[in-house]
Amino acid sequence: MKRIISLLLITVILTTLTTGCKKKPGEPPVLPPEESITIDFSNFESGKKSADFTSLPKGVENSNWEFAAGVASVFRTLIVTTLAVPVAAFKVAIDQTPVYLEEKMWQWSFNVTVLSVTYKARLTGQIGATDVEWKMYITKEGTGGFAEFLWFSGKSQLDGSSGQWILNHSSTYQEPVLQIDWTKSSNSVWTVKYTYIRDKNDNRVTDPYKTSYVEYGKTSSTTYDGYYTIKLYLQVLQAFGNINVEWNTTSHNGRVKCPEVYGNSNWYCWNSNLVNIVCP
Repeated sequence: MKRIISLLLITVILTTLTTGCKKKPGEPPVLPPEESITIDFSNFESGKKSADFTSLPKGVENSNWEFAAGVASVFRTLIVTTLAVPVAAFKVAIDQTPVYLEEKMWQWSFNVTVLSVTYKARLTGQIGATDVEWKMYITKEGTGGFAEFLWFSGKSQLDGSSGQWILNHSSTYQEPVLQIDWTKSSNSVWTVKYTYIRDKNDNRVTDPYKTSYVEYGKTSSTTYDGYYTIKLYLQVLQAFGNINVEWNTTSHNGRVKCPEVYGNSNWYCWNSNLVNIVCP
């Protein structure tokens, strides 16, 4: 009997020790803010089809604003069409509760609906020594469905000060198309930069837009507190153009310059009604 009691005590002690040695999962990593993956294009939402609108409009009283809106829309179109699903999935993930998988890895699983089509999403976050590694997998079932694939990945600093996303094109072309670099200060995202990195387009020829980019930021200026710095392949010129855009996010007046299109390095302005004016 004593031997049985001793064995039971040893079992209890070993069980307690084993349980006590299990590492607690700790807190899940904090997702980067929604603004880390999207640029604010609200001041430049043009009704024109602007994918080919990368030259100066002729005889238009708001041609300065229209030109700025046109070049900005090239990047906006990529986000709201080709990459609409992964961007929407990331926005939904922010409000989900993750589960612990294994050593410092957490997972968010949920559905996301885009244009009445439902997709399954799975986001993982692996905590490292200095950063968190993110991976977003998307699946679609039914008509036009596709197996789970990695639609985007990225890393963010543990302190949430900066990070990078790499977005793949689609389930058909599982290849990098857009690199997003972002920085953050306090509760505000100060800079977000989209760089187009696709090697070949859908026709499988060299993509002329590769290395095009737009950087968006906010400043403390009371005159122009929003800006874009843009490098874009201009079809009409068969060459890259360098475009600077600055505007007031409250009154919506602003200015643009592009030496390759305007033929000089001057600023060209518009007022709060988006009408061309002589720059002050």
